[in-house]
Amino acid sequence: MESNYRYFNRDISWLSFNHRVLLEAADTSVPVYDRINFISIYSSNLEEYYKVRVAEHKAVARGGYSEEMTQEEASELIVRIANEVNKQLEDRIRIFQDGILPELRRNHIVFYQSQQEVEDVHREFISNYFREEIFPYLQPVPVSRTRVKVFLRADRLYLCTRLIRKDNGVTEYYIMKLPYSKVPRFVELPQHQGNYYLMYIEDIIKMNVGMMFPGYEVDSSYCCKISRDADIMVDDEALTTEVLVEQLKKRVKKRKIGAVCRFVYERRMPADFLQYLVDAFGLNPDELIPGDKHLNLEDLSKLPNPNSFLIKSAQPRPMYLNCLNKKQSIMTYVGKRDLLLHYPYHSFEHFIHFLYEAVHDKSVEEIMITQYRVAPHSEVINALISAAQNGKKVTVFVELKARFDEENNLATAELMQRAGIHIIYSMKGLKVHAKVALVLRRNKDGRPKKSFAYISTGNFNEKTAAVYADSALFTSQPEIVDDLHQLFRVLRREEFEPKFHHLLVPRFNLLPRLQELLEFEKQEAAAGRKATIVLKMNALQDTAMIDELYKASEAGVQIDLIVRGICCLIPNQPYSRNIRITRIVDGFLEHARVWYFHHGGQELVFFGSPDWMRRNLYRRIEAVTPVLDQALKEEMLEMLRIQLADNQKAAWVDEHLCNVLKKKMDVKPVRAQKDFYWYLKQKERE
Repeated sequence: MESNYRYFNRDISWLSFNHRVLLEAADTSVPVYDRINFISIYSSNLEEYYKVRVAEHKAVARGGYSEEMTQEEASELIVRIANEVNKQLEDRIRIFQDGILPELRRNHIVFYQSQQEVEDVHREFISNYFREEIFPYLQPVPVSRTRVKVFLRADRLYLCTRLIRKDNGVTEYYIMKLPYSKVPRFVELPQHQGNYYLMYIEDIIKMNVGMMFPGYEVDSSYCCKISRDADIMVDDEALTTEVLVEQLKKRVKKRKIGAVCRFVYERRMPADFLQYLVDAFGLNPDELIPGDKHLNLEDLSKLPNPNSFLIKSAQPRPMYLNCLNKKQSIMTYVGKRDLLLHYPYHSFEHFIHFLYEAVHDKSVEEIMITQYRVAPHSEVINALISAAQNGKKVTVFVELKARFDEENNLATAELMQRAGIHIIYSMKGLKVHAKVALVLRRNKDGRPKKSFAYISTGNFNEKTAAVYADSALFTSQPEIVDDLHQLFRVLRREEFEPKFHHLLVPRFNLLPRLQELLEFEKQEAAAGRKATIVLKMNALQDTAMIDELYKASEAGVQIDLIVRGICCLIPNQPYSRNIRITRIVDGFLEHARVWYFHHGGQELVFFGSPDWMRRNLYRRIEAVTPVLDQALKEEMLEMLRIQLADNQKAAWVDEHLCNVLKKKMDVKPVRAQKDFYWYLKQKERE
């Protein structure tokens, strides 16, 4: 019997999330340089989306295999994506032109958007700057339909110029790469009458490109860029570890020359100019994406701010807990009670401190940790190397298949191996996404001593810990320590049928436990008792779990979802009338996964690394821990309460995938990220 349940398309849902990011750029209560940064984030997100998701769909549309959809469905989806992106691009242009540029001008910053705007006082400077700073690095290459095709690198901005020979009237085309590595994208011009001036490098080149082509008339110049398939497909089922490492090394190098997934060009480019480029570069019509006048707007994160009075939002400084100051032992504290940290409100240095304690503690026998994405020049890696050099046994599981971090993970793995650390690489057919660490200790007589487990929603990465909102648990509770030790035995291929008592791990006990918890709430609702679920995560896509939520809603369970990104569940339907979806976008990236079940008043709270996506629930190794300490459980519940009460940065996601802002001016403002920080701050004072 066919189900009446329906779902949002995953890709269109993601575009709804990215549009919510763009809406922050339209919020006039946000400082203007923060708004500019949200346009940068929106553009960067979209670039990665095309490199991975759209590239995959285009491969299917051309006859490739997919479990998700047919060739025809892929073609239809590509059109839907293009239509939605074009609508969002109109919003981005409007927000930038009508909102951000006038705001900059009100603050005495004139950001030229075309050569026609340039005042006479700057023309000589621009001409000299081009001649002295830019011209030496430009290398025009002829573009021809008949000669060898010019290869365009991914992510580079190119300027295409159409020229007419003065002697015979023949039209010629040239292309040149913008020299970002030599000259900044944005150039500061001399101040004039109390105003600061900024200009794009490509506009400076367009104004002076005639200098490069004596004997020609410049007809017009337009920018373009190529996005290429950046996904690295490796059939690791059939590969040994050594071959997998070599395959990844080779394929990472080829990422910039992958198949074309989009050709973005200035939408003002004439049709005959565009057609010439299509023929010359061998492009397909479905790869053509009209863009704004200025492309690669992810670069706006580097826009100079010459007005010192214009500042970005001041983010709260990470707290150092009094109980964990540098003179105190984290191990001593956690040996007595569990400890919960919330990044970036709390300092990630506490975890670094914990690792260095393990380095110097003579009773520490072994340190085990997973590595999914680490920061360059990581202090975490330095601490692990110090531990190995200090005689500890150190085991690091390195996930080689972490997209866009393959190269960094390979390099750090080789560095650790040279230091004597035992490296375990990717498991066949699985990604290891768990963010866990284990410190095992023994007494001098060889008997086990109190050991420590660390389970987090975020990576061991100092850089992202400063901007991603994550939670992490330190515990010495033997049952959780033993569970985590079993999980590492699974990663070391020493255990194949583990029995976890507290930790929830996909492929072993996560799904059965979730189904039990959902069923319990349904039975409570059916009996007329309170039945409540709150689920916070980055993505909700697995239709089997969505069906369970629909059934719980039909049974009367009250469900609040806090989903930052993809959400395929459709609210406001007969089968989802008791489900509400909240999306929060603010200065920090909401990254934690926290699940609450009322459970007859027991109030069960879990958190860990997985989202409710098929890949997380079926094809990854993840780790979820219960929060057993009552005070810490209340802390987690307060975070969820504050997030659901947010009326400044939260939005409802409605049945049309629209972000309906909850912003209210006539009630006490609640801004979840700031209010939770002050909650933690007050708790620390008390």
